[in-house]
Amino acid sequence: MIAIDDPTEDDVRALLARHLEFARATTLPEEVYALDVDGLVDPAVTFFSYRADGEVLGVAALKRLDDEHAEIKSMHTAEAARGRGIGRALVEHLIGVAREQGFRRISLETGAGPAFAPARRLYASAGFGPSGPFAGYRPSPNSAYMTLTLSS
Repeated sequence: MIAIDDPTEDDVRALLARHLEFARATTLPEEVYALDVDGLVDPAVTFFSYRADGEVLGVAALKRLDDEHAEIKSMHTAEAARGRGIGRALVEHLIGVAREQGFRRISLETGAGPAFAPARRLYASAGFGPSGPFAGYRPSPNSAYMTLTLSS
């Protein structure tokens, strides 16, 4: 089940720590844009988890950039739960929430390297296409920027 959750909960913190470890192991330090717990409690961010039988299997957040534009942040599926459609469910949930909240576009930044290829394929299969940097990001060969225009 996907629901709004608290990123300060111990089990969520543990999954977010693994997410940050992955980002730091595969990305230059100055180009790690994953949000930590402090970033995820920002009022502009709505944080979600996917839980089964109480166990957190995935997380994702939607950050309001302005009245029409939101950003997907800190999406991660527990390694043991990959391949079960959790990432797809989270992306579809975020798209639905963005539509309900009146956003016209959702963007994201992910890595451009091989370690991030599954994430890029997931986003592309959900309708996201390549875009340029947004919201203060800078052009980088290590970043892939993607966006999805939402119909009303």
